[in-house]
Amino acid sequence: MTVRHCSLPPQPAPAYPPGLAAERLGALIGGRRLWVDGTVLHYCFFGDDTAGSEIAVPGTGRTRWVPWGGAEEQQDVVRECFEEWRGLGPGLTFTEVRDRTEAELRIGFQLGDGSWSAVGRDALRVGVHERTMNFGWDLTAPGERATALHQIGHALGMLHEHQSPYAGIHWDDEAVYAELAGPPNHWSRDRTYHNILRRLGPDEANGSVWDPQSIMQYALPPGLVLEPEQYHGGVHPPGTLSPADKEFVLRRYPPADPPLPPPLVPFRSVPLGLGPGEQADFRVDPPETRDYTVGTFGEADRVVVLFEERDGEPRFLAGHDDGGTAHNAAVTARLVKGRRYYVRVRLYSAWGPGETAVMCW
Repeated sequence: MTVRHCSLPPQPAPAYPPGLAAERLGALIGGRRLWVDGTVLHYCFFGDDTAGSEIAVPGTGRTRWVPWGGAEEQQDVVRECFEEWRGLGPGLTFTEVRDRTEAELRIGFQLGDGSWSAVGRDALRVGVHERTMNFGWDLTAPGERATALHQIGHALGMLHEHQSPYAGIHWDDEAVYAELAGPPNHWSRDRTYHNILRRLGPDEANGSVWDPQSIMQYALPPGLVLEPEQYHGGVHPPGTLSPADKEFVLRRYPPADPPLPPPLVPFRSVPLGLGPGEQADFRVDPPETRDYTVGTFGEADRVVVLFEERDGEPRFLAGHDDGGTAHNAAVTARLVKGRRYYVRVRLYSAWGPGETAVMCW
Protein backbone atom coordinates (compact mmCIF):
# COMPACT_ATOMS: atom_id res chain seq x y z
CA MET A 1 0.00 0.00 0.00
CA THR A 2 1.35 3.42 -0.92
CA VAL A 3 -1.43 5.43 0.75
CA ARG A 4 -0.79 6.96 4.16
CA HIS A 5 -3.78 6.98 6.45
CA CYS A 6 -5.06 9.13 9.28
CA SER A 7 -4.36 7.44 12.61
CA LEU A 8 -6.67 8.49 15.43
CA PRO A 9 -5.30 7.60 18.87
CA PRO A 10 -7.65 5.51 21.03
CA GLN A 11 -9.74 7.53 23.47
CA PRO A 12 -11.38 6.24 26.65
CA ALA A 13 -15.07 5.52 26.26
CA PRO A 14 -17.34 7.93 28.14
CA ALA A 15 -18.50 6.57 31.47
CA TYR A 16 -22.27 6.97 31.72
CA PRO A 17 -24.27 5.66 34.67
CA PRO A 18 -25.86 2.24 34.14
CA GLY A 19 -29.55 2.03 33.42
CA LEU A 20 -29.91 5.06 31.14
CA ALA A 21 -32.77 4.75 28.67
CA ALA A 22 -31.63 3.84 25.16
CA GLU A 23 -32.95 7.07 23.66
CA ARG A 24 -31.17 9.18 26.26
CA LEU A 25 -27.91 7.24 25.87
CA GLY A 26 -28.06 7.49 22.08
CA ALA A 27 -28.51 11.27 22.21
CA LEU A 28 -25.50 11.60 24.52
CA ILE A 29 -23.24 9.42 22.38
CA GLY A 30 -24.28 11.13 19.16
CA GLY A 31 -23.80 14.67 20.43
CA ARG A 32 -21.03 14.59 22.99
CA ARG A 33 -18.23 15.61 20.58
CA LEU A 34 -20.16 18.34 18.77
CA TRP A 35 -19.50 22.03 19.33
CA VAL A 36 -22.43 24.29 20.10
CA ASP A 37 -23.69 26.06 17.02
CA GLY A 38 -22.38 29.59 16.60
CA THR A 39 -18.93 28.68 17.93
CA VAL A 40 -15.94 30.41 16.35
CA LEU A 41 -13.14 27.86 16.34
CA HIS A 42 -9.77 29.56 16.58
CA TYR A 43 -6.84 27.68 15.11
CA CYS A 44 -3.13 28.36 15.20
CA PHE A 45 0.02 26.80 13.78
CA PHE A 46 3.12 25.97 15.77
CA GLY A 47 5.60 28.18 13.99
CA ASP A 48 8.93 28.10 15.83
CA ASP A 49 11.40 25.62 17.29
CA THR A 50 10.32 26.07 20.91
CA ALA A 51 7.56 23.44 20.66
CA GLY A 52 8.26 19.90 19.55
CA SER A 53 8.94 16.32 20.60
CA GLU A 54 11.94 14.33 21.74
CA ILE A 55 12.18 11.39 19.33
CA ALA A 56 14.23 8.26 20.00
CA VAL A 57 16.95 7.59 17.43
CA PRO A 58 16.81 3.82 16.74
CA GLY A 59 19.87 1.84 17.79
CA THR A 60 21.66 4.74 19.47
CA GLY A 61 19.98 5.16 22.84
CA ARG A 62 19.75 8.86 22.03
CA THR A 63 16.94 11.25 21.24
CA ARG A 64 16.63 14.17 18.88
CA TRP A 65 14.42 17.24 18.97
CA VAL A 66 11.76 17.45 16.25
CA PRO A 67 9.90 20.79 16.10
CA TRP A 68 6.19 20.98 15.35
CA GLY A 69 6.41 23.99 13.06
CA GLY A 70 5.46 23.71 9.41
CA ALA A 71 6.52 25.57 6.29
CA GLU A 72 4.25 28.32 4.98
CA GLU A 73 3.19 26.27 1.95
CA GLN A 74 2.02 23.47 4.26
CA GLN A 75 0.07 25.93 6.39
CA ASP A 76 -1.51 27.43 3.27
CA VAL A 77 -3.01 24.06 2.32
CA VAL A 78 -4.65 23.82 5.74
CA ARG A 79 -5.92 27.41 5.54
CA GLU A 80 -7.50 26.70 2.15
CA CYS A 81 -9.23 23.62 3.55
CA PHE A 82 -10.63 25.52 6.53
CA GLU A 83 -12.02 28.02 4.02
CA GLU A 84 -13.59 25.22 1.98
CA TRP A 85 -15.44 23.87 5.01
CA ARG A 86 -16.45 27.40 6.04
CA GLY A 87 -17.69 28.09 2.52
CA LEU A 88 -20.46 25.53 3.03
CA GLY A 89 -22.14 28.10 5.30
CA PRO A 90 -22.46 26.26 8.64
CA GLY A 91 -23.30 28.03 11.88
CA LEU A 92 -19.76 27.30 13.05
CA THR A 93 -16.77 29.11 11.60
CA PHE A 94 -12.96 29.29 11.80
CA THR A 95 -10.50 32.08 12.52
CA GLU A 96 -6.71 31.89 12.57
CA VAL A 97 -4.91 33.33 15.60
CA ARG A 98 -1.23 33.62 16.49
CA ASP A 99 -1.46 32.99 20.22
CA ARG A 100 -1.83 29.27 20.92
CA THR A 101 -3.49 29.99 24.29
CA GLU A 102 -6.34 31.63 22.34
CA ALA A 103 -6.82 28.62 20.04
CA GLU A 104 -9.09 25.63 20.47
CA LEU A 105 -7.28 23.92 17.57
CA ARG A 106 -3.46 23.85 17.62
CA ILE A 107 -1.82 22.40 14.54
CA GLY A 108 1.61 20.82 14.18
CA PHE A 109 3.56 19.35 11.28
CA GLN A 110 5.77 16.73 12.90
CA LEU A 111 6.99 14.44 10.14
CA GLY A 112 6.79 10.76 10.99
CA ASP A 113 4.14 11.23 13.68
CA GLY A 114 1.25 10.49 11.35
CA SER A 115 -1.74 12.66 10.54
CA TRP A 116 -4.43 12.83 13.20
CA SER A 117 -6.79 15.14 15.04
CA ALA A 118 -8.78 15.38 18.23
CA VAL A 119 -12.43 14.74 17.40
CA GLY A 120 -14.71 17.71 18.04
CA ARG A 121 -14.85 18.94 21.62
CA ASP A 122 -12.22 16.40 22.67
CA ALA A 123 -9.80 19.18 21.67
CA LEU A 124 -10.77 21.08 24.82
CA ARG A 125 -9.20 18.35 26.95
CA VAL A 126 -5.78 18.87 25.35
CA GLY A 127 -3.31 21.16 27.12
CA VAL A 128 -2.85 24.59 25.54
CA HIS A 129 0.79 23.87 24.71
CA GLU A 130 0.01 20.55 23.01
CA ARG A 131 -1.20 19.73 19.51
CA THR A 132 -4.82 18.91 18.79
CA MET A 133 -3.99 18.12 15.14
CA ASN A 134 -0.87 16.96 13.31
CA PHE A 135 0.16 16.50 9.70
CA GLY A 136 2.92 13.95 9.31
CA TRP A 137 3.67 14.25 5.58
CA ASP A 138 3.79 16.72 2.70
CA LEU A 139 0.35 18.24 2.10
CA THR A 140 1.46 19.81 -1.18
CA ALA A 141 1.99 16.39 -2.79
CA PRO A 142 -0.65 15.26 -5.32
CA GLY A 143 -3.85 14.13 -3.60
CA GLU A 144 -2.74 15.09 -0.09
CA ARG A 145 -5.02 18.11 0.18
CA ALA A 146 -7.61 15.49 1.12
CA THR A 147 -5.62 14.80 4.29
CA ALA A 148 -6.23 18.35 5.52
CA LEU A 149 -9.95 18.23 4.64
CA HIS A 150 -10.18 14.89 6.48
CA GLN A 151 -8.54 16.14 9.69
CA ILE A 152 -10.77 19.22 9.78
CA GLY A 153 -13.71 16.85 9.44
CA HIS A 154 -12.53 15.17 12.63
CA ALA A 155 -12.22 18.58 14.32
CA LEU A 156 -15.89 19.14 13.44
CA GLY A 157 -16.85 15.87 15.15
CA MET A 158 -16.85 13.42 12.21
CA LEU A 159 -15.51 9.88 12.51
CA HIS A 160 -14.20 7.43 9.91
CA GLU A 161 -16.83 6.56 7.34
CA HIS A 162 -15.63 3.01 6.64
CA GLN A 163 -16.32 2.20 10.31
CA SER A 164 -20.00 3.07 9.95
CA PRO A 165 -22.31 0.23 11.02
CA TYR A 166 -24.41 1.06 7.95
CA ALA A 167 -21.56 0.22 5.57
CA GLY A 168 -22.16 -3.52 5.86
CA ILE A 169 -18.47 -4.14 5.16
CA HIS A 170 -17.21 -7.68 5.65
CA TRP A 171 -13.45 -7.35 5.95
CA ASP A 172 -10.72 -9.87 5.29
CA ASP A 173 -9.32 -9.11 8.72
CA GLU A 174 -5.91 -10.72 8.32
CA ALA A 175 -5.40 -9.09 4.92
CA VAL A 176 -6.18 -5.72 6.51
CA TYR A 177 -3.72 -6.31 9.35
CA ALA A 178 -0.99 -7.41 6.93
CA GLU A 179 -1.56 -4.46 4.58
CA LEU A 180 -1.40 -1.82 7.30
CA ALA A 181 1.60 -3.45 8.99
CA GLY A 182 3.69 -2.71 5.90
CA PRO A 183 5.03 0.58 4.56
CA PRO A 184 4.26 3.43 4.67
CA ASN A 185 1.97 3.03 7.72
CA HIS A 186 3.70 0.33 9.83
CA TRP A 187 0.69 0.03 12.12
CA SER A 188 0.27 -2.34 15.04
CA ARG A 189 -2.74 -4.64 15.12
CA ASP A 190 -4.32 -2.48 17.84
CA ARG A 191 -3.97 0.68 15.74
CA THR A 192 -5.39 -1.05 12.67
CA TYR A 193 -8.33 -2.40 14.63
CA HIS A 194 -9.09 0.99 16.18
CA ASN A 195 -8.96 2.92 12.89
CA ILE A 196 -10.39 0.38 10.43
CA LEU A 197 -11.94 -2.83 11.74
CA ARG A 198 -13.70 -1.50 14.84
CA ARG A 199 -17.33 -0.84 14.02
CA LEU A 200 -18.92 2.32 15.36
CA GLY A 201 -22.23 2.33 17.15
CA PRO A 202 -25.20 3.65 15.15
CA ASP A 203 -25.29 6.85 17.24
CA GLU A 204 -21.62 7.61 16.47
CA ALA A 205 -21.90 7.36 12.69
CA ASN A 206 -21.76 10.48 10.52
CA GLY A 207 -25.04 9.53 8.85
CA SER A 208 -27.58 6.73 8.53
CA VAL A 209 -26.27 5.59 5.12
CA TRP A 210 -22.69 4.62 4.22
CA ASP A 211 -21.04 7.19 1.95
CA PRO A 212 -18.03 5.65 0.15
CA GLN A 213 -17.39 9.05 -1.47
CA SER A 214 -16.96 10.82 1.88
CA ILE A 215 -13.81 12.74 2.73
CA MET A 216 -13.82 10.62 5.91
CA GLN A 217 -13.58 7.34 3.93
CA TYR A 218 -10.15 5.71 3.55
CA ALA A 219 -8.90 4.82 0.10
CA LEU A 220 -8.54 1.02 0.18
CA PRO A 221 -6.65 -1.26 -2.22
CA PRO A 222 -8.06 -4.50 -3.68
CA GLY A 223 -8.36 -7.56 -1.49
CA LEU A 224 -9.41 -6.04 1.84
CA VAL A 225 -13.20 -5.89 1.42
CA LEU A 226 -15.01 -9.20 0.94
CA GLU A 227 -18.49 -7.65 0.90
CA PRO A 228 -20.13 -5.64 -0.63
CA GLU A 229 -18.94 -7.45 -3.73
CA GLN A 230 -18.53 -4.31 -5.84
CA TYR A 231 -15.68 -3.23 -3.54
CA HIS A 232 -13.51 -6.33 -4.01
CA GLY A 233 -11.35 -4.12 -6.18
CA GLY A 234 -10.98 -1.48 -3.49
CA VAL A 235 -12.64 1.73 -2.38
CA HIS A 236 -11.55 4.89 -4.16
CA PRO A 237 -13.09 8.08 -2.74
CA PRO A 238 -12.31 11.22 -4.77
CA GLY A 239 -10.67 13.09 -1.88
CA THR A 240 -13.19 15.93 -1.93
CA LEU A 241 -16.19 16.90 0.19
CA SER A 242 -19.13 14.73 -0.81
CA PRO A 243 -22.80 15.83 -0.76
CA ALA A 244 -23.25 13.78 2.43
CA ASP A 245 -20.28 15.54 4.07
CA LYS A 246 -21.91 18.86 3.28
CA GLU A 247 -25.25 17.61 4.60
CA PHE A 248 -23.59 16.51 7.86
CA VAL A 249 -22.04 19.87 8.64
CA LEU A 250 -25.22 21.81 7.81
CA ARG A 251 -27.41 19.41 9.78
CA ARG A 252 -25.17 19.42 12.84
CA TYR A 253 -24.31 23.13 12.57
CA PRO A 254 -27.25 24.85 10.86
CA PRO A 255 -26.57 28.40 9.70
CA ALA A 256 -26.73 30.69 12.71
CA ASP A 257 -29.60 33.14 12.98
CA PRO A 258 -27.99 36.58 12.49
CA PRO A 259 -30.31 38.71 14.70
CA LEU A 260 -29.07 39.57 18.17
CA PRO A 261 -30.12 36.82 20.61
CA PRO A 262 -32.54 37.74 23.42
CA PRO A 263 -31.17 38.98 26.75
CA LEU A 264 -30.61 36.76 29.75
CA VAL A 265 -31.28 39.05 32.72
CA PRO A 266 -29.92 38.16 36.18
CA PHE A 267 -32.38 36.32 38.44
CA ARG A 268 -34.98 35.88 35.69
CA SER A 269 -35.38 32.33 34.38
CA VAL A 270 -36.21 31.72 30.73
CA PRO A 271 -38.04 28.56 29.56
CA LEU A 272 -36.07 26.71 26.89
CA GLY A 273 -38.68 24.64 25.05
CA LEU A 274 -36.03 22.75 23.06
CA GLY A 275 -36.31 19.47 21.20
CA PRO A 276 -33.47 16.90 21.02
CA GLY A 277 -30.41 18.41 19.33
CA GLU A 278 -31.84 21.94 19.36
CA GLN A 279 -30.09 25.00 20.75
CA ALA A 280 -31.02 28.32 22.37
CA ASP A 281 -28.75 31.40 22.40
CA PHE A 282 -28.83 34.39 24.76
CA ARG A 283 -26.79 37.52 25.39
CA VAL A 284 -25.71 38.76 28.81
CA ASP A 285 -24.88 42.42 29.47
CA PRO A 286 -23.83 42.34 33.14
CA PRO A 287 -25.14 45.29 35.19
CA GLU A 288 -22.08 45.11 37.46
CA THR A 289 -18.67 43.44 37.54
CA ARG A 290 -18.72 40.29 39.68
CA ASP A 291 -18.86 36.50 39.52
CA TYR A 292 -22.00 35.19 37.83
CA THR A 293 -23.37 31.69 37.46
CA VAL A 294 -25.32 30.58 34.41
CA GLY A 295 -27.29 27.42 35.11
CA THR A 296 -30.03 25.22 33.76
CA PHE A 297 -33.04 23.66 35.46
CA GLY A 298 -35.18 20.61 34.73
CA GLU A 299 -34.65 16.92 34.07
CA ALA A 300 -32.69 16.95 30.83
CA ASP A 301 -29.19 16.45 29.43
CA ARG A 302 -27.65 19.68 28.16
CA VAL A 303 -24.38 21.41 27.42
CA VAL A 304 -24.00 25.08 28.41
CA VAL A 305 -21.23 27.24 26.96
CA LEU A 306 -20.34 30.82 27.89
CA PHE A 307 -18.53 33.14 25.46
CA GLU A 308 -17.13 36.65 25.81
CA GLU A 309 -17.32 39.01 22.83
CA ARG A 310 -13.87 40.26 21.89
CA ASP A 311 -13.14 42.27 18.77
CA GLY A 312 -16.60 41.48 17.47
CA GLU A 313 -16.48 37.68 17.84
CA PRO A 314 -17.32 35.25 20.65
CA ARG A 315 -14.40 33.73 22.58
CA PHE A 316 -14.88 30.60 24.68
CA LEU A 317 -14.85 31.25 28.44
CA ALA A 318 -16.32 28.16 30.08
CA GLY A 319 -18.60 25.22 29.45
CA HIS A 320 -20.33 22.40 31.30
CA ASP A 321 -21.84 19.19 29.96
CA ASP A 322 -24.25 17.49 32.39
CA GLY A 323 -24.98 14.58 30.05
CA GLY A 324 -25.89 11.34 31.80
CA THR A 325 -25.99 12.80 35.30
CA ALA A 326 -28.75 13.91 37.65
CA HIS A 327 -27.14 17.35 37.94
CA ASN A 328 -27.89 20.49 35.96
CA ALA A 329 -25.25 22.18 33.82
CA ALA A 330 -23.88 25.41 35.29
CA VAL A 331 -20.82 27.59 34.74
CA THR A 332 -19.40 30.35 36.93
CA ALA A 333 -17.19 33.15 35.62
CA ARG A 334 -16.30 36.75 36.36
CA LEU A 335 -18.26 39.01 34.00
CA VAL A 336 -17.27 42.64 33.50
CA LYS A 337 -19.76 45.50 33.19
CA GLY A 338 -19.57 47.07 29.73
CA ARG A 339 -18.64 43.82 28.00
CA ARG A 340 -21.04 41.48 26.22
CA TYR A 341 -21.31 37.74 26.76
CA TYR A 342 -23.21 34.97 25.02
CA VAL A 343 -24.76 31.83 26.47
CA ARG A 344 -25.51 28.85 24.23
CA VAL A 345 -27.53 25.90 25.52
CA ARG A 346 -27.89 22.70 23.47
CA LEU A 347 -30.23 19.90 24.50
CA TYR A 348 -29.30 16.25 24.11
CA SER A 349 -32.66 15.00 25.36
CA ALA A 350 -35.21 15.59 28.11
CA TRP A 351 -35.58 12.54 30.35
CA GLY A 352 -38.09 13.75 32.91
CA PRO A 353 -41.39 15.61 33.11
CA GLY A 354 -41.76 19.36 33.30
CA GLU A 355 -40.14 22.38 31.70
CA THR A 356 -36.45 23.11 31.30
CA ALA A 357 -35.09 26.61 31.80
CA VAL A 358 -31.91 28.69 32.03
CA MET A 359 -31.05 31.56 34.36
CA CYS A 360 -28.07 33.65 35.41
CA TRP A 361 -27.53 34.98 38.91
